[in-house]
Amino acid sequence: MTQLAEFVKKRRKAVNLTEEEFAERAGVALTVVRKIEQGKTNLNLDKVNLVLRMFGHEIGPVNSKALNQ
Repeated sequence: MTQLAEFVKKRRKAVNLTEEEFAERAGVALTVVRKIEQGKTNLNLDKVNLVLRMFGHEIGPVNSKALNQ
């Protein structure tokens, strides 16, 4: 499972929400939450960010050279 999938699934469960409840609160379709939690790679980043904002995070560009230092 990808880091994103693990992060979302663990956080969702920590706040005791079903996938359906979480999707509704995040303002996305249930299929979006399921795709993220299943580690699918073909995702709409705007939708992913709606989900991540529930936890105070978002995806953005990262300088890979800075990560390797």
